[in-house]
Amino acid sequence: MNVERVSVRSILTRTSGFLASVTSHSAQPYRGCSFGRSACGVGCYARHNRWITQGRPWGEFLDARVDADRSYRTHVARERAWARRARGEFSIFLSSSTDPFVPQERTLRVTHSLLLAMLDEPPDAIVVQTHTDRVLDELDTLRALAARCRLRVHLSIESDLDTLPGLPPPAASVDRRFAAASALKAAGLRVVVTVSPLWPIADPDAFFARIAACADAVVLDHFIEGDGSRDGARTRSTALPAAIAAVDSGANALAHRDRMAAIARRHLPDRVGVNIDGFAGRFGGP
Repeated sequence: MNVERVSVRSILTRTSGFLASVTSHSAQPYRGCSFGRSACGVGCYARHNRWITQGRPWGEFLDARVDADRSYRTHVARERAWARRARGEFSIFLSSSTDPFVPQERTLRVTHSLLLAMLDEPPDAIVVQTHTDRVLDELDTLRALAARCRLRVHLSIESDLDTLPGLPPPAASVDRRFAAASALKAAGLRVVVTVSPLWPIADPDAFFARIAACADAVVLDHFIEGDGSRDGARTRSTALPAAIAAVDSGANALAHRDRMAAIARRHLPDRVGVNIDGFAGRFGGP
């Protein structure tokens, strides 16, 4: 893993496409991902973004934007004004392409410094998206930030299976992620489990009952509609569909998502979001 410390001109990016109806901005403390060779990295849509990879293999590089907090403080007033005028509120998705709690965060502290800057100049809302229980490192900061703005922690748990045939291990085990969701909820934070990208699920009723016990809501997102390409073409070029088919040949179709959503609604009535609606915090029935 090649780790480099880099500067960023503006840490706040005005959203477009998939995220435009979710938040006004995204913020990426890191570019690249040290989880790129774990299970979540195999089908990650960001591996296809040439602006991010710049020709580098996904999972082999990490650019740490060490002045992210300075950039936020410099640009927050301008971006807040634009967002409230153009989108109605100033909201941030942290983050859309690289997990903010990669292992290097414990020494580089880029996400930590950015969260402290946000604590001083809070957005109206923030969504923190992660695949790992390392989010608990920032529990106190997140609680303080939640007192100053609307905050949701989105914790990805794709299945009750830790991995699929032919895929590497996950960034964090299913049990560790569920334990993190419980700890976040116990601390008074709003927790959303994102089943994204949806994998085969061995025991759907037990899985969604477990989510209901530790989260405020659940999102189901299939790669066919969720990877930003026509019919999931990006994901189909990776090893993920074959790994999914090895467990459940029908799970590569949207019908699998719809079946799982119906089961989820039995356990989390009015707390199920599908695709972009869930990421935007719009939960409900069919």
